[in-house]
Amino acid sequence: MSAGHTNGLTVVVLAAGGGTRMKSKTMKVLHPIAGRTMIEHVLAAARAMDPDRIVAVVGHQREQVSEHIRELAPDVVLAVQEEQLGTGHAVRVAMDAVGDTTGTVVIAYGDTPLLDGESLRAFAAEHEAAERAVSVLSGVVDNPFGYGRVLRNDEGDVEAIVEEKDATPAQREVCEINSGILAFDAEFLRSALPRIGNDNSKGEYYLTDTIGIAREDGLTVGAHTIEDVMQTEGVNDRAQLARMGAELNRRIVTRWMHDGVTIMDPATTWIDADVELSRDVTILPGTQLLGTTVVAEDAVIGPDTTLKDCEVGGGARVIRSHAELAVIGGEATVGPFSYLRPGTNLGAGGKIGAFVETKNATIGDGAKVPHLSYVGDAEIGEGTNIGAGTIFANYDGVAKHRTTVGRHARTASNNTFVAPVEIGDGAATGAGTVVRRDVPPGALAVSSGPQRNIERWALTKRAGTAQARAAEQALGARRDDEQDVAES
Repeated sequence: MSAGHTNGLTVVVLAAGGGTRMKSKTMKVLHPIAGRTMIEHVLAAARAMDPDRIVAVVGHQREQVSEHIRELAPDVVLAVQEEQLGTGHAVRVAMDAVGDTTGTVVIAYGDTPLLDGESLRAFAAEHEAAERAVSVLSGVVDNPFGYGRVLRNDEGDVEAIVEEKDATPAQREVCEINSGILAFDAEFLRSALPRIGNDNSKGEYYLTDTIGIAREDGLTVGAHTIEDVMQTEGVNDRAQLARMGAELNRRIVTRWMHDGVTIMDPATTWIDADVELSRDVTILPGTQLLGTTVVAEDAVIGPDTTLKDCEVGGGARVIRSHAELAVIGGEATVGPFSYLRPGTNLGAGGKIGAFVETKNATIGDGAKVPHLSYVGDAEIGEGTNIGAGTIFANYDGVAKHRTTVGRHARTASNNTFVAPVEIGDGAATGAGTVVRRDVPPGALAVSSGPQRNIERWALTKRAGTAQARAAEQALGARRDDEQDVAES
Protein backbone atom coordinates (compact mmCIF):
# COMPACT_ATOMS: atom_id res chain seq x y z
CA MET A 1 0.00 0.00 0.00
CA SER A 2 1.30 3.44 -0.86
CA ALA A 3 2.66 5.48 2.00
CA GLY A 4 0.86 8.64 0.86
CA HIS A 5 -2.57 7.01 0.62
CA THR A 6 -3.29 5.15 3.84
CA ASN A 7 -6.55 3.68 2.54
CA GLY A 8 -5.19 2.83 -0.88
CA LEU A 9 -5.23 4.50 -4.29
CA THR A 10 -6.53 3.19 -7.59
CA VAL A 11 -6.03 5.05 -10.87
CA VAL A 12 -8.38 4.20 -13.74
CA VAL A 13 -7.28 5.26 -17.24
CA LEU A 14 -10.08 5.26 -19.80
CA ALA A 15 -8.80 4.23 -23.24
CA ALA A 16 -11.68 2.44 -24.90
CA GLY A 17 -12.95 5.09 -27.31
CA GLY A 18 -12.52 4.72 -31.04
CA GLY A 19 -11.07 8.15 -31.79
CA THR A 20 -12.76 8.28 -35.19
CA ARG A 21 -11.77 11.92 -35.76
CA MET A 22 -8.13 10.86 -36.00
CA LYS A 23 -9.07 9.04 -39.22
CA SER A 24 -6.37 6.48 -38.60
CA LYS A 25 -5.86 2.73 -38.50
CA THR A 26 -3.91 3.37 -35.31
CA MET A 27 -5.92 3.70 -32.11
CA LYS A 28 -6.05 7.30 -30.91
CA VAL A 29 -4.23 6.79 -27.62
CA LEU A 30 -1.35 5.07 -29.46
CA HIS A 31 -0.45 8.11 -31.53
CA PRO A 32 3.01 9.39 -30.51
CA ILE A 33 3.83 12.75 -29.01
CA ALA A 34 7.31 13.70 -27.75
CA GLY A 35 8.56 10.14 -28.22
CA ARG A 36 5.82 8.43 -26.24
CA THR A 37 2.31 7.37 -27.08
CA MET A 38 -0.40 9.49 -25.52
CA ILE A 39 -1.39 6.71 -23.15
CA GLU A 40 2.25 6.23 -22.16
CA HIS A 41 2.33 9.85 -20.97
CA VAL A 42 -0.84 9.30 -18.94
CA LEU A 43 0.41 6.04 -17.42
CA ALA A 44 3.64 7.81 -16.42
CA ALA A 45 1.58 10.49 -14.66
CA ALA A 46 -0.50 7.83 -12.95
CA ARG A 47 2.57 5.91 -11.83
CA ALA A 48 4.05 9.09 -10.35
CA MET A 49 1.17 9.05 -7.85
CA ASP A 50 2.53 5.80 -6.41
CA PRO A 51 -0.85 4.05 -6.61
CA ASP A 52 -1.68 0.59 -5.36
CA ARG A 53 -3.01 -0.33 -8.77
CA ILE A 54 -3.62 1.12 -12.22
CA VAL A 55 -6.52 -0.08 -14.34
CA ALA A 56 -6.72 0.62 -18.07
CA VAL A 57 -10.10 0.25 -19.74
CA VAL A 58 -9.75 -0.84 -23.37
CA GLY A 59 -12.34 -1.37 -26.07
CA HIS A 60 -11.79 -0.37 -29.69
CA GLN A 61 -8.78 -2.16 -31.19
CA ARG A 62 -8.15 -3.60 -27.74
CA GLU A 63 -5.59 -6.13 -28.96
CA GLN A 64 -3.40 -3.30 -30.25
CA VAL A 65 -3.85 -1.19 -27.12
CA SER A 66 -3.54 -4.07 -24.64
CA GLU A 67 -0.30 -5.32 -26.19
CA HIS A 68 1.20 -1.83 -25.98
CA ILE A 69 0.20 -1.42 -22.34
CA ARG A 70 1.58 -4.86 -21.40
CA GLU A 71 4.92 -3.89 -22.95
CA LEU A 72 4.99 -0.61 -21.03
CA ALA A 73 3.64 -1.77 -17.69
CA PRO A 74 2.88 -5.48 -17.21
CA ASP A 75 1.37 -4.80 -13.77
CA VAL A 76 -1.45 -2.63 -15.15
CA VAL A 77 -4.84 -4.34 -14.85
CA LEU A 78 -6.65 -4.48 -18.19
CA ALA A 79 -10.44 -4.20 -18.22
CA VAL A 80 -12.39 -4.72 -21.44
CA GLN A 81 -15.40 -2.58 -22.28
CA GLU A 82 -17.10 -4.67 -24.95
CA GLU A 83 -19.62 -1.94 -25.81
CA GLN A 84 -18.85 1.75 -25.44
CA LEU A 85 -21.82 2.79 -23.32
CA GLY A 86 -20.34 5.87 -21.69
CA THR A 87 -17.85 6.81 -19.00
CA GLY A 88 -20.03 5.51 -16.17
CA HIS A 89 -20.17 2.10 -17.80
CA ALA A 90 -16.40 2.14 -18.46
CA VAL A 91 -15.62 2.85 -14.80
CA ARG A 92 -18.02 0.11 -13.72
CA VAL A 93 -16.08 -2.33 -15.92
CA ALA A 94 -12.84 -1.13 -14.30
CA MET A 95 -14.16 -1.54 -10.75
CA ASP A 96 -15.39 -5.04 -11.56
CA ALA A 97 -11.89 -5.88 -12.80
CA VAL A 98 -10.14 -4.90 -9.55
CA GLY A 99 -12.67 -6.39 -7.13
CA ASP A 100 -12.93 -5.03 -3.61
CA THR A 101 -10.94 -1.87 -3.13
CA THR A 102 -10.97 0.96 -0.63
CA GLY A 103 -9.55 4.46 -0.45
CA THR A 104 -9.42 6.83 -3.41
CA VAL A 105 -10.19 6.13 -7.06
CA VAL A 106 -8.92 8.66 -9.62
CA ILE A 107 -10.35 8.60 -13.13
CA ALA A 108 -8.11 9.86 -15.96
CA TYR A 109 -8.18 9.68 -19.74
CA GLY A 110 -5.70 8.13 -22.14
CA ASP A 111 -5.68 11.07 -24.57
CA THR A 112 -4.37 13.83 -22.24
CA PRO A 113 -0.61 13.74 -22.90
CA LEU A 114 0.28 16.92 -20.98
CA LEU A 115 -1.07 15.55 -17.68
CA ASP A 116 1.65 15.17 -15.04
CA GLY A 117 1.94 13.25 -11.81
CA GLU A 118 2.49 16.30 -9.61
CA SER A 119 -0.90 17.74 -10.58
CA LEU A 120 -2.64 14.43 -10.00
CA ARG A 121 -0.96 14.05 -6.59
CA ALA A 122 -2.15 17.51 -5.52
CA PHE A 123 -5.67 16.70 -6.73
CA ALA A 124 -5.84 13.40 -4.83
CA ALA A 125 -4.33 14.94 -1.68
CA GLU A 126 -6.96 17.70 -1.54
CA HIS A 127 -9.75 15.18 -2.20
CA GLU A 128 -8.59 12.96 0.66
CA ALA A 129 -7.95 15.83 3.09
CA ALA A 130 -11.48 17.19 2.52
CA GLU A 131 -12.97 13.68 2.89
CA ARG A 132 -15.20 14.19 -0.13
CA ALA A 133 -17.30 11.62 -1.89
CA VAL A 134 -16.43 13.14 -5.28
CA SER A 135 -13.89 15.73 -6.43
CA VAL A 136 -13.75 17.35 -9.85
CA LEU A 137 -10.49 18.51 -11.40
CA SER A 138 -11.55 21.86 -12.83
CA GLY A 139 -9.96 24.80 -14.57
CA VAL A 140 -10.77 28.45 -15.13
CA VAL A 141 -10.59 29.59 -18.75
CA ASP A 142 -11.34 32.85 -20.55
CA ASN A 143 -13.52 31.19 -23.16
CA PRO A 144 -15.44 28.23 -21.68
CA PHE A 145 -17.57 27.64 -24.78
CA GLY A 146 -18.19 23.96 -25.39
CA TYR A 147 -17.13 22.80 -21.92
CA GLY A 148 -19.25 21.56 -19.05
CA ARG A 149 -19.55 24.24 -16.36
CA VAL A 150 -18.82 23.56 -12.70
CA LEU A 151 -21.59 25.04 -10.57
CA ARG A 152 -20.79 25.76 -6.92
CA ASN A 153 -22.97 26.81 -3.98
CA ASP A 154 -22.25 29.62 -1.54
CA GLU A 155 -20.01 27.32 0.53
CA GLY A 156 -17.88 26.52 -2.51
CA ASP A 157 -19.07 22.94 -2.81
CA VAL A 158 -19.97 21.60 -6.24
CA GLU A 159 -23.68 21.27 -6.83
CA ALA A 160 -23.64 20.12 -10.45
CA ILE A 161 -21.86 20.02 -13.77
CA VAL A 162 -23.99 21.36 -16.59
CA GLU A 163 -23.14 20.83 -20.24
CA GLU A 164 -23.02 23.73 -22.71
CA LYS A 165 -26.18 22.68 -24.51
CA ASP A 166 -28.13 22.39 -21.27
CA ALA A 167 -26.82 25.55 -19.58
CA THR A 168 -28.88 28.67 -18.95
CA PRO A 169 -27.50 32.04 -20.11
CA ALA A 170 -26.34 32.75 -16.55
CA GLN A 171 -24.63 29.36 -16.26
CA ARG A 172 -22.83 29.94 -19.56
CA GLU A 173 -21.14 32.93 -17.95
CA VAL A 174 -19.37 30.58 -15.52
CA CYS A 175 -15.69 30.21 -16.51
CA GLU A 176 -14.88 27.18 -14.33
CA ILE A 177 -14.94 24.08 -16.51
CA ASN A 178 -14.97 20.35 -15.92
CA SER A 179 -11.86 18.50 -17.13
CA GLY A 180 -13.55 15.11 -16.85
CA ILE A 181 -10.88 13.93 -14.40
CA LEU A 182 -12.53 12.87 -11.15
CA ALA A 183 -11.61 11.49 -7.75
CA PHE A 184 -13.95 9.29 -5.71
CA ASP A 185 -14.23 7.64 -2.37
CA ALA A 186 -14.18 4.02 -3.47
CA GLU A 187 -17.08 2.97 -1.25
CA PHE A 188 -19.31 5.74 -2.57
CA LEU A 189 -18.29 5.02 -6.18
CA ARG A 190 -19.32 1.38 -5.86
CA SER A 191 -22.69 2.37 -4.49
CA ALA A 192 -23.27 5.07 -7.11
CA LEU A 193 -22.32 3.25 -10.30
CA PRO A 194 -25.42 0.98 -10.40
CA ARG A 195 -27.63 4.05 -9.84
CA ILE A 196 -26.44 5.91 -12.96
CA GLY A 197 -29.17 5.94 -15.60
CA ASN A 198 -28.95 6.20 -19.37
CA ASP A 199 -32.04 8.30 -20.02
CA ASN A 200 -30.34 10.69 -22.43
CA SER A 201 -30.08 11.27 -26.16
CA LYS A 202 -27.13 8.89 -26.53
CA GLY A 203 -28.40 6.20 -24.20
CA GLU A 204 -25.08 6.27 -22.34
CA TYR A 205 -24.12 6.13 -18.68
CA TYR A 206 -22.37 9.39 -17.71
CA LEU A 207 -19.92 9.34 -14.83
CA THR A 208 -20.72 12.97 -14.00
CA ASP A 209 -24.18 11.83 -12.87
CA THR A 210 -22.46 10.61 -9.70
CA ILE A 211 -22.26 14.24 -8.56
CA GLY A 212 -26.04 14.48 -8.33
CA ILE A 213 -26.17 11.09 -6.61
CA ALA A 214 -23.65 12.25 -4.00
CA ARG A 215 -25.63 15.43 -3.35
CA GLU A 216 -28.82 13.42 -2.95
CA ASP A 217 -26.98 11.23 -0.42
CA GLY A 218 -25.95 14.33 1.49
CA LEU A 219 -22.26 13.82 0.76
CA THR A 220 -19.62 16.42 -0.02
CA VAL A 221 -18.65 17.19 -3.62
CA GLY A 222 -15.80 19.60 -4.34
CA ALA A 223 -13.50 20.82 -7.08
CA HIS A 224 -9.76 21.25 -7.25
CA THR A 225 -8.83 24.01 -9.68
CA ILE A 226 -5.72 23.32 -11.71
CA GLU A 227 -3.85 26.43 -12.88
CA ASP A 228 -2.32 24.71 -15.92
CA VAL A 229 -5.57 23.82 -17.66
CA MET A 230 -3.80 22.51 -20.79
CA GLN A 231 -2.74 19.46 -18.78
CA THR A 232 -6.33 18.26 -18.89
CA GLU A 233 -6.90 18.91 -22.59
CA GLY A 234 -7.64 15.87 -24.71
CA VAL A 235 -6.61 15.14 -28.30
CA ASN A 236 -9.33 14.27 -30.78
CA ASP A 237 -7.81 14.92 -34.20
CA ARG A 238 -4.43 15.37 -35.83
CA ALA A 239 -4.57 19.16 -35.71
CA GLN A 240 -4.95 18.98 -31.92
CA LEU A 241 -2.18 16.36 -31.81
CA ALA A 242 0.20 18.75 -33.58
CA ARG A 243 -0.78 21.65 -31.34
CA MET A 244 -0.33 19.60 -28.17
CA GLY A 245 2.94 18.21 -29.51
CA ALA A 246 4.27 21.71 -30.06
CA GLU A 247 3.18 22.75 -26.57
CA LEU A 248 4.71 19.70 -24.91
CA ASN A 249 7.94 20.28 -26.83
CA ARG A 250 7.97 23.92 -25.74
CA ARG A 251 7.71 22.78 -22.11
CA ILE A 252 10.46 20.19 -22.50
CA VAL A 253 12.80 22.65 -24.22
CA THR A 254 12.11 25.32 -21.60
CA ARG A 255 12.82 22.87 -18.77
CA TRP A 256 16.19 21.94 -20.26
CA MET A 257 17.17 25.58 -20.68
CA HIS A 258 16.32 26.16 -17.02
CA ASP A 259 18.53 23.16 -16.19
CA GLY A 260 21.59 24.66 -17.87
CA VAL A 261 21.36 23.57 -21.52
CA THR A 262 21.98 26.18 -24.22
CA ILE A 263 19.36 25.96 -26.96
CA MET A 264 20.05 28.52 -29.66
CA ASP A 265 16.65 28.35 -31.35
CA PRO A 266 13.87 26.75 -29.28
CA ALA A 267 11.40 27.12 -32.16
CA THR A 268 13.33 24.67 -34.38
CA THR A 269 14.53 22.31 -31.65
CA TRP A 270 12.58 19.14 -30.80
CA ILE A 271 13.39 17.05 -27.76
CA ASP A 272 11.54 13.88 -26.73
CA ALA A 273 10.36 13.29 -23.19
CA ASP A 274 12.91 10.55 -22.40
CA VAL A 275 16.01 12.41 -23.65
CA GLU A 276 18.67 13.18 -21.02
CA LEU A 277 20.93 16.22 -21.32
CA SER A 278 23.77 17.39 -19.08
CA ARG A 279 24.58 20.95 -18.15
CA ASP A 280 26.48 23.02 -20.70
CA VAL A 281 25.27 20.99 -23.66
CA THR A 282 24.71 23.28 -26.65
CA ILE A 283 21.97 22.55 -29.17
CA LEU A 284 22.03 24.49 -32.44
CA PRO A 285 19.03 25.23 -34.71
CA GLY A 286 17.16 22.53 -36.59
CA THR A 287 18.06 19.71 -34.18
CA GLN A 288 15.90 16.75 -33.12
CA LEU A 289 16.86 14.65 -30.10
CA LEU A 290 14.60 11.62 -30.08
CA GLY A 291 13.89 8.47 -28.10
CA THR A 292 16.28 7.81 -25.22
CA THR A 293 19.19 9.90 -26.50
CA VAL A 294 21.71 10.91 -23.82
CA VAL A 295 24.10 13.84 -24.34
CA ALA A 296 26.98 14.53 -21.92
CA GLU A 297 28.46 17.82 -20.74
CA ASP A 298 29.96 20.31 -23.22
CA ALA A 299 28.79 18.41 -26.30
CA VAL A 300 27.55 20.51 -29.21
CA ILE A 301 24.76 19.10 -31.36
CA GLY A 302 23.65 20.63 -34.65
CA PRO A 303 22.72 22.49 -36.60
CA ASP A 304 20.29 20.37 -38.64
CA THR A 305 20.97 17.12 -36.79
CA THR A 306 18.75 14.20 -35.78
CA LEU A 307 19.82 11.76 -33.07
CA LYS A 308 17.55 8.88 -32.05
CA ASP A 309 18.40 6.54 -29.16
CA CYS A 310 22.03 7.71 -29.24
CA GLU A 311 24.70 8.26 -26.60
CA VAL A 312 26.97 11.27 -27.04
CA GLY A 313 30.07 11.74 -24.88
CA GLY A 314 31.32 14.90 -23.26
CA GLY A 315 32.75 17.54 -25.57
CA ALA A 316 31.69 15.71 -28.73
CA ARG A 317 30.56 17.62 -31.79
CA VAL A 318 27.85 16.41 -34.19
CA ILE A 319 27.17 18.60 -37.23
CA ARG A 320 24.37 18.23 -39.82
CA SER A 321 24.11 14.48 -39.39
CA HIS A 322 21.66 11.68 -38.71
CA ALA A 323 22.30 8.90 -36.21
CA GLU A 324 20.26 6.10 -34.67
CA LEU A 325 21.26 3.61 -31.97
CA ALA A 326 24.83 4.88 -32.13
CA VAL A 327 27.46 5.73 -29.51
CA ILE A 328 29.67 8.78 -30.04
CA GLY A 329 32.64 9.04 -27.69
CA GLY A 330 33.88 12.04 -25.78
CA GLU A 331 35.62 14.75 -27.85
CA ALA A 332 34.70 12.89 -31.04
CA THR A 333 33.47 14.71 -34.14
CA VAL A 334 30.76 13.66 -36.59
CA GLY A 335 29.74 15.32 -39.84
CA PRO A 336 28.72 17.24 -41.68
CA PHE A 337 26.35 15.03 -43.67
CA SER A 338 27.19 11.76 -41.92
CA TYR A 339 24.78 8.86 -41.43
CA LEU A 340 25.40 6.67 -38.39
CA ARG A 341 23.21 3.58 -38.51
CA PRO A 342 22.50 1.22 -35.61
CA GLY A 343 25.52 -0.44 -34.05
CA THR A 344 27.96 2.39 -34.74
CA ASN A 345 30.38 2.99 -31.87
CA LEU A 346 32.83 5.87 -32.35
CA GLY A 347 35.62 6.03 -29.78
CA ALA A 348 36.89 9.02 -27.83
CA GLY A 349 38.50 11.64 -30.02
CA GLY A 350 37.48 9.76 -33.16
CA LYS A 351 36.15 11.27 -36.37
CA ILE A 352 33.41 10.36 -38.82
CA GLY A 353 33.57 13.01 -41.50
CA ALA A 354 31.58 14.35 -44.41
CA PHE A 355 29.44 11.97 -46.45
CA VAL A 356 30.35 8.88 -44.43
CA GLU A 357 27.86 6.08 -43.68
CA THR A 358 28.52 3.59 -40.89
CA LYS A 359 26.65 0.53 -39.71
CA ASN A 360 27.46 -2.06 -37.04
CA ALA A 361 30.96 -0.62 -36.85
CA THR A 362 33.34 -0.01 -33.96
CA ILE A 363 35.76 2.83 -34.66
CA GLY A 364 38.46 3.06 -32.01
CA ASP A 365 39.73 5.97 -29.96
CA GLY A 366 41.34 8.58 -32.16
CA ALA A 367 40.51 6.67 -35.36
CA LYS A 368 39.28 8.62 -38.36
CA VAL A 369 37.02 7.98 -41.33
CA PRO A 370 37.22 11.51 -42.73
CA HIS A 371 35.13 11.50 -45.90
CA LEU A 372 33.18 9.79 -48.66
CA SER A 373 33.24 6.26 -47.25
CA TYR A 374 30.99 3.37 -46.26
CA VAL A 375 31.98 1.40 -43.16
CA GLY A 376 29.72 -1.59 -42.50
CA ASP A 377 30.27 -4.61 -40.21
CA ALA A 378 33.74 -3.45 -39.29
CA GLU A 379 36.18 -2.87 -36.49
CA ILE A 380 38.79 -0.13 -36.83
CA GLY A 381 41.58 0.09 -34.27
CA GLU A 382 42.70 3.15 -32.35
CA GLY A 383 44.61 5.84 -34.22
CA THR A 384 43.89 4.38 -37.64
CA ASN A 385 43.11 6.63 -40.61
CA ILE A 386 40.82 5.41 -43.41
CA GLY A 387 41.41 7.11 -46.76
CA ALA A 388 38.76 8.96 -48.74
CA GLY A 389 36.35 6.98 -50.86
CA THR A 390 36.85 3.67 -49.02
CA ILE A 391 34.21 0.96 -49.20
CA PHE A 392 33.92 -1.87 -46.70
CA ALA A 393 32.31 -4.47 -48.97
CA ASN A 394 30.54 -6.45 -46.27
CA TYR A 395 27.84 -8.25 -48.26
CA ASP A 396 28.47 -11.07 -50.72
CA GLY A 397 24.87 -11.32 -51.86
CA VAL A 398 24.01 -13.98 -49.30
CA ALA A 399 25.61 -13.10 -45.94
CA LYS A 400 27.25 -10.17 -44.16
CA HIS A 401 30.94 -10.46 -43.21
CA ARG A 402 33.25 -8.38 -41.01
CA THR A 403 36.40 -6.45 -41.75
CA THR A 404 39.00 -5.75 -39.06
CA VAL A 405 41.53 -2.96 -39.41
CA GLY A 406 44.22 -2.87 -36.73
CA ARG A 407 45.69 -0.04 -34.68
CA HIS A 408 47.50 2.89 -36.30
CA ALA A 409 46.99 1.57 -39.81
CA ARG A 410 47.03 3.96 -42.79
CA THR A 411 44.79 3.09 -45.71
CA ALA A 412 44.87 5.14 -48.88
CA SER A 413 42.09 6.61 -51.02
CA ASN A 414 39.61 4.57 -53.06
CA ASN A 415 40.22 1.28 -51.30
CA THR A 416 37.76 -1.59 -51.22
CA PHE A 417 37.99 -4.10 -48.37
CA VAL A 418 36.26 -7.31 -49.46
CA ALA A 419 35.10 -8.99 -46.25
CA PRO A 420 35.98 -11.12 -44.45
CA VAL A 421 39.46 -9.62 -44.32
CA GLU A 422 41.90 -8.35 -41.71
CA ILE A 423 44.42 -5.51 -42.01
CA GLY A 424 47.05 -5.78 -39.29
CA ASP A 425 48.35 -3.19 -36.82
CA GLY A 426 50.51 -0.54 -38.46
CA ALA A 427 49.75 -1.82 -41.97
CA ALA A 428 49.17 0.38 -45.02
CA THR A 429 47.44 0.14 -48.39
CA GLY A 430 48.09 1.87 -51.67
CA ALA A 431 45.65 4.11 -53.52
CA GLY A 432 42.97 2.25 -55.43
CA THR A 433 43.77 -1.07 -53.74
CA VAL A 434 41.17 -3.84 -53.55
CA VAL A 435 42.04 -5.88 -50.45
CA ARG A 436 40.86 -9.48 -50.80
CA ARG A 437 43.42 -11.18 -48.53
CA ASP A 438 44.63 -10.43 -45.01
CA VAL A 439 47.39 -7.81 -44.72
CA PRO A 440 50.08 -8.65 -42.11
CA PRO A 441 51.03 -6.07 -39.46
CA GLY A 442 53.31 -3.39 -40.89
CA ALA A 443 52.87 -4.55 -44.51
CA LEU A 444 51.92 -2.43 -47.53
CA ALA A 445 49.14 -3.89 -49.69
CA VAL A 446 48.85 -2.89 -53.35
CA SER A 447 46.67 -4.60 -55.92
CA SER A 448 47.15 -2.55 -59.10
CA GLY A 449 49.87 -3.37 -61.67
CA PRO A 450 52.40 -0.94 -63.19
CA GLN A 451 50.80 1.99 -65.01
CA ARG A 452 50.68 1.63 -68.83
CA ASN A 453 50.07 4.61 -71.15
CA ILE A 454 48.60 4.00 -74.63
CA GLU A 455 49.89 6.87 -76.74
CA ARG A 456 47.52 8.87 -79.01
CA TRP A 457 44.49 6.87 -77.78
CA ALA A 458 42.18 9.90 -77.79
CA LEU A 459 43.17 10.80 -81.36
CA THR A 460 42.33 7.33 -82.67
CA LYS A 461 39.42 6.30 -80.43
CA ARG A 462 37.76 9.70 -79.95
CA ALA A 463 38.54 11.32 -83.29
CA GLY A 464 36.55 14.47 -84.04
CA THR A 465 35.71 15.19 -80.41
CA ALA A 466 36.73 18.12 -78.24
CA GLN A 467 38.84 15.66 -76.30
CA ALA A 468 40.76 14.64 -79.43
CA ARG A 469 41.23 18.25 -80.56
CA ALA A 470 42.56 19.28 -77.14
CA ALA A 471 44.97 16.35 -77.15
CA GLU A 472 46.13 17.14 -80.71
CA GLN A 473 46.79 20.77 -79.80
CA ALA A 474 48.73 19.77 -76.71
CA LEU A 475 50.78 17.23 -78.64
CA GLY A 476 51.54 19.80 -81.37
CA ALA A 477 52.64 22.31 -78.77
CA ARG A 478 54.85 19.72 -77.12
CA ARG A 479 56.49 18.85 -80.48
CA ASP A 480 57.18 22.55 -81.07
CA ASP A 481 58.74 22.83 -77.63
CA GLU A 482 60.90 19.78 -78.25
CA GLN A 483 62.01 21.13 -81.64
CA ASP A 484 62.95 24.50 -80.07
CA VAL A 485 65.01 22.73 -77.46
CA ALA A 486 66.73 20.61 -80.12
CA GLU A 487 67.60 23.64 -82.30
CA SER A 488 68.96 25.54 -79.35
